[in-house]
Amino acid sequence: MEWNGLIADFEMYLKLEKSLSENTIEAYGRDMHRFVEFLSLLGTPIHPSEVQLPLFINYFTWLGELGIGARSQARMISGLKSFYNYLRIDDIVAENPTELLETPKLARTLPEILSIQEIDMMEAAIDLSKAEGQRNKAMIETLYSCGLRVSELVGLKVSNLHFGDGYIKVLGKGNKERLIPVSNKAIKEIDLYIKGYRVHLTIPAKHADILFLNHYGRQLTRVMIFLIVKSLATKIGLQKTVSPHTFRHSFATHLVDGGADLRAVQEMLGHESIITTEIYTHIDRHFLRDAINRFHPRAIH
Repeated sequence: MEWNGLIADFEMYLKLEKSLSENTIEAYGRDMHRFVEFLSLLGTPIHPSEVQLPLFINYFTWLGELGIGARSQARMISGLKSFYNYLRIDDIVAENPTELLETPKLARTLPEILSIQEIDMMEAAIDLSKAEGQRNKAMIETLYSCGLRVSELVGLKVSNLHFGDGYIKVLGKGNKERLIPVSNKAIKEIDLYIKGYRVHLTIPAKHADILFLNHYGRQLTRVMIFLIVKSLATKIGLQKTVSPHTFRHSFATHLVDGGADLRAVQEMLGHESIITTEIYTHIDRHFLRDAINRFHPRAIH
């Protein structure tokens, strides 16, 4: 039997014999289909009985690279273990290859994830009466809505804002450029910053194309972004270890938890797959835009 049929039977088993809630069953099913999606990227069909522990480890390492949070990974591991327990009960597999998957070790090495409510609280804590307030709000929103690295944020150029098409262009690791869909909220906050703050600065020629500037009209440093984020986290009493990179991890986690295709998330983050370095090089940008519109909290109304 193919994966889809087995997953459907597994969901029925959870409903009839385990009496789990519809939400839990749906989450387990979604996580199983996501694992099957990962397997399909390998190019060779794999039966459930052929999957061994190293492949599960590769899968969760890959999810960790995407920034998928510990809580999400723990649920995925739980779902996989339940699925293989079911397969053993029905004599479809002889043993459960997930038994040695260790959730605690994954959890200790993964970064903090912010909820959409916590991100909104941080933005609301920004003092917009100060000259730099709208700039800071635009930066926080861009970090989260686009999943940028802090180096990509400070290097973001005005000439690379393609708001008419709904994209920004960033220069990532290895000087690789990529297009990222940008939310309407991020566009709004950036426009307010440009018209209310940036336009009044005296900007040296070498910084003229840099989007986010300090009050001297010069490019911000990564340290400055870090201090802004830490200050906001402290201001709202957030009991988490937060850095600019936390918004990137939250971006990825929220998309994947919402059901976005892993290939789209990986492309938007600018990661090369640990399985293959070429599988994501031909994804159409409209496919990425659709992933943002359907699954990112900022695009869901």
